[in-house]
Amino acid sequence: MSRPRHWDPDGSRHGGTPTYPWRMAPRGLFTRRQLRARGLRPGGQDVAAQVMWRSRFGGTRPAYLYRLDRAKPVRPMTPAKAAALAKANAARRTCPTCGTDAGYVLPAHLGTCLPCADGLPIAA
Repeated sequence: MSRPRHWDPDGSRHGGTPTYPWRMAPRGLFTRRQLRARGLRPGGQDVAAQVMWRSRFGGTRPAYLYRLDRAKPVRPMTPAKAAALAKANAARRTCPTCGTDAGYVLPAHLGTCLPCADGLPIAA
């Protein structure tokens, strides 16, 4: 029986980072997203390992893994942080051409709302 393609638990082939195939990481190692789902964050710790898989677009993709026992709780949202986040999201929805809130995040490649990009009049 041959080893899976990305099996490198000592990190000799991947720059010193232990590497495992998809769904074969040891217990106690989690991605940022998995930590966040548990109300945790990496908390400044270094990457403990990585999971690699073949991308459907060619090449390989990594997901970095962190130790659960070193993770820290997520910092609570402060009122100032919530206000700044709301202001930033409003700016992403506001069209610079017509000044209206589009109700969606403006496409970066257009830089304006869809009616302004199409040259259509804005319905009030």
